[in-house]
Amino acid sequence: MPQDFAQNVLNWFDHHGRKDLPWQQNPTPYRVWVSEIMLQQTQVKTVIPYFERFMDAFPTVEALANAPQDEVLHLWTGLGYYARARNLHKAAQRVAGELAGQFPEDIEALCALPGIGRSTAGAILSLATGARASILDGNVKRVLARYHRVDGWPGQSAVHKRLWQIADDYTPTERCAEYTQAMMDLGATVCTRAQPACERCPLAAGCGALKAGDQAAYPGKKPRKTLPVKSTLFLVARSGQGEILLEKRPAQGIWGGLWCFPEVTDVEAGRQHCLDICGAAPAGLAVLERFRHTFSHYHLDITPVVAELDGATLAVMEGDRQLWYNLRQPPRVGLAAPVAALLAQLGDAEGAGDELASAPHQPDKE
Repeated sequence: MPQDFAQNVLNWFDHHGRKDLPWQQNPTPYRVWVSEIMLQQTQVKTVIPYFERFMDAFPTVEALANAPQDEVLHLWTGLGYYARARNLHKAAQRVAGELAGQFPEDIEALCALPGIGRSTAGAILSLATGARASILDGNVKRVLARYHRVDGWPGQSAVHKRLWQIADDYTPTERCAEYTQAMMDLGATVCTRAQPACERCPLAAGCGALKAGDQAAYPGKKPRKTLPVKSTLFLVARSGQGEILLEKRPAQGIWGGLWCFPEVTDVEAGRQHCLDICGAAPAGLAVLERFRHTFSHYHLDITPVVAELDGATLAVMEGDRQLWYNLRQPPRVGLAAPVAALLAQLGDAEGAGDELASAPHQPDKE
């Protein structure tokens, strides 16, 4: 019975659920929304310090709406999936500008905001207002797919629809906020992807996968495919004063709106770029070890090419599309993950008086 399912989950939550997460304190729609966007494909322990810094900088939706995008992306640097941050900023501007700072109170209107899907909208309404609204994040999909042994990858339309039907059936009318949090907690701490703690699960008695002994088969896996490999060169142009040339990426596409090293096709193109943008040819060029950065849909092999530009810091010719990045006093701008790592290594090498010897390996997300 749906009532028994929900009651078992709520009883477990009363004794074992998480109640001290930062976004659970004063759970306004704004705070819940920011936390839910950050938590997409990212673990709670990773999100907590980002959320706290974000709330310190932007305590209200109006503060976020009025912030420069560079500041928003700067505070997001390292979380990856930067479209989330850009959509967060756009949605804040919509809420502050068109909705007088008030978040919509129905699913459809919330889903009309950039970056908010059905599950995120349900979480905002449920957790912030207590309204009856279902969610279906990754943790909940895993719990329900195992409990009912729902075959297939949840990304498939029929499977997704079936899981949503189950989620709606089980969502209670009372204590909906606690139930929503409990389902997320249950998937994150008990019904985990690997080695689920079935002996501690409040749903064990009715779980189909546990009875069959095939918990690992659910939910179904996304069909694997071989990722293509692309390559590029990062031009690390360094002035005589040690500042690094960065360029702002276009708003659309990979690393949209972030600051990156200029990309060039080969070493000679890097030399020419220095001439075109900085008005001077590099005194020396050094090709560093190639490293790989993996996106969800392809691998990118990156070769850094360090170009030494003697003399004082040179004027950049194209206004706000370029900047000289001071390693000792870094500006508050958004950086792509491999750029941030490479800049950090440059700073470490400069502090130690060493040359940059090799490039860092990168995490598999962006």
